[in-house]
Amino acid sequence: MDDVVRAVIDRVTDAAARHDATQADRLDRWRVLEPDAGRFLWFLAQAVAARTVVEVGTSRGVSTLWLADAARATGGRVVSFDTDPAAQRDAATSLAEAGLDGYVDLRPEDGGAGLAALGDGEVDLLFLDAERTEYPSWWPHPVRVLRAGGVLVADNALSHPDEIAPLEVLLRRDLTAVTTIPVGKGELVARRAEP
Repeated sequence: MDDVVRAVIDRVTDAAARHDATQADRLDRWRVLEPDAGRFLWFLAQAVAARTVVEVGTSRGVSTLWLADAARATGGRVVSFDTDPAAQRDAATSLAEAGLDGYVDLRPEDGGAGLAALGDGEVDLLFLDAERTEYPSWWPHPVRVLRAGGVLVADNALSHPDEIAPLEVLLRRDLTAVTTIPVGKGELVARRAEP
């Protein structure tokens, strides 16, 4: 990761911390990925040589920046779904500032609908960081879109375990090697088995 990308990530992360410190309403929070969780995603995307990365929950684009930098290294692309157009505009600005906008397709649509429209096995890495209680209603698409050997990561596994639990049940039923990595707010990770 170059210094320009790192500086943009740091700027957005700091701005989010300042913004969130002044917000009494939980719904007005910017919800950006913690640095250790970002490094984990960045490493994982490169470790699985992810060429097609899908993110559900762009927010202000911190996770998108980490994933886009990894995609640049693997020759891949990121598709990021979010229903908040203001957040995606902020993410687009940050991606352009970091020189990563050419690696990301920001789509202002519902993540469940976006996953349903993707083809079977076309995703190498799927990152879920949206409304956790909606994930089970998207089934079977989060698993269907993963290629053999593909990886699904869901944020907030430790900070919101009750909301992640229904997803974990489905993952343990349909995928292999399901575990929680204690970085950030906890990353639930599962891998689709090779045939």
